[in-house]
Amino acid sequence: MYKAYHNEMKQKIKNLILQAAERAHQKGELPSSEFPSIDIEEPKLEEHGDFSTNAAMIMASVQRMPPRKIAEAVLRNLDNSEGMISGMEIAGPGFMNFFIHTAFWYPVLREIFEADTRYGFSDLGKGKKVQVEFVSANPTGPLHVGHGRGAAVGDSIGNILSFCGYDVSKEYYINDSGRQIQTLGRSVFLRYKQLFGENIPFPEDCYQGDYIIELAKTIREEKGGGLLECGEDTAIGCAARFAAESIMKGIRNDLEAFGVRFDSWFSEQSLYDSGKVDAVIRDFRNRKIIYESDGAGWFRTTDYGDEKDRVVVRSSGQTTYFASDIAYHQDKFDRGFERIIDVWGADHHGYMPRMKAAIEAGGHDRNQFEVILVQLVNLLRGGVPVAMSTRAGEFVTLSDVIKEVGRDAARFLFLTRHYDSPLDFDLELAKKKTNENPVFYVQYVHARISSIVLKAREKGMENEAEDEAAVAMLKEPEEIRLIKTMARYPEVVRCSVEFMEPHRITFYLMDLAASFHAYYNKHRVLTDEPVLSRGRLYLVSAVKKVIRNGLTLLGVGAPEKM
Repeated sequence: MYKAYHNEMKQKIKNLILQAAERAHQKGELPSSEFPSIDIEEPKLEEHGDFSTNAAMIMASVQRMPPRKIAEAVLRNLDNSEGMISGMEIAGPGFMNFFIHTAFWYPVLREIFEADTRYGFSDLGKGKKVQVEFVSANPTGPLHVGHGRGAAVGDSIGNILSFCGYDVSKEYYINDSGRQIQTLGRSVFLRYKQLFGENIPFPEDCYQGDYIIELAKTIREEKGGGLLECGEDTAIGCAARFAAESIMKGIRNDLEAFGVRFDSWFSEQSLYDSGKVDAVIRDFRNRKIIYESDGAGWFRTTDYGDEKDRVVVRSSGQTTYFASDIAYHQDKFDRGFERIIDVWGADHHGYMPRMKAAIEAGGHDRNQFEVILVQLVNLLRGGVPVAMSTRAGEFVTLSDVIKEVGRDAARFLFLTRHYDSPLDFDLELAKKKTNENPVFYVQYVHARISSIVLKAREKGMENEAEDEAAVAMLKEPEEIRLIKTMARYPEVVRCSVEFMEPHRITFYLMDLAASFHAYYNKHRVLTDEPVLSRGRLYLVSAVKKVIRNGLTLLGVGAPEKM
């Protein structure tokens, strides 16, 4: 793992401060030799310097002095013989602000070129086995835009974890068993009967979408009136299997078109077929974790922090979804995963305590299990809400969105807000080829720089070779701002991993794109001065690499032309 230069600068400033404090103590300017741990931050406002610290305020209780007096003593004794710091100031109650000399930012560019596609990499994961399970929509209907947001979030989190040293497996859990599949089969069979002229009512609790009619028509084409000759239970079972397999094929195709590829597709039914559901229920009963009441089997989830106990076996003897979920998550640990991440819709919030209870009852640390809750998507067209009703079968599918706006725009826009906040997704905005569209704004930078690099090559200029004299020509404020922004990228990636928040990378890329646009609108890259041109070409080529790296983690393309 390479040490990000940006972090090295922070560590260097931290060491200089502590060394200065020690010198101040030796001179009697600070009474105590105790110096607590301090943090170096980046100020939000540029005028407050490149780095800042509240170290003086942290030291105040130990030194029993006003923070500003402590700051004055520290800065008076700070050794800047290397010349890294071009200016220092004390602000407010005692913040110390540091301005870094321009020349000390240049090595960031070399770091980007040397690391290339690995720029931003860290070995935080150290090979730890992690499973990310996401989407996992029931095969009872096509994926809708809400599933698309969950897919973008889960896939990006998997990418970022993998990039930072985790051994990641992405999984889709197929709910191909239970009541919903039976309802699907009944819905299709009733529509099938209607196709043969039977005048029968269609219940409200059946699936209402037109896709149910299309499935019924396909069965009629393949089997004719064969299902009418079967018993109703057999016919419904046949319709359920056919419909679930057909819908699942569509889901796989939609996710493939969305750039999402799973390492495994896990069947709920396989848990029953292998006896794993029965085994976990038997184990929990033997350990008195499941008890009998009113003819049903209840899991003592209250012993593990849940608000009430939960039914795992109904009085009819039929298991609940919770029973198979317990077995499924035990199976994840049996497969050797050390950390399990589930991406759920926000409406599953109440399900978390019982699953954490199941993890703990199964003999594992509940902190090995994490849930990401993804909020709803409000679909708009030109600012006007698009009416949708899942019950009535009226919704915009993920496939519709991909066809209309494209994979890249859809994925990027799904990640422009934190997943715990509702998202407004405007179809018209997603199609715009203007700076109003965030993905166009970022991708255009990559394409624009690709065009500049191409022109430079036609003139015989090389963008990969470092030229110290050329880099030293980079002195414009917008140029230094670009380098500083790129220097932050490894830390952004690290924070995205630690907090599992891919939107941090999306925000960062928009910020970097803004810095580039501000630079490009003010300065020419290829000028009449060959040395300056080489320096600027090296700079913008570094920007191109960082944009590409960030977009790759989000599963978004980095086009050479637009």
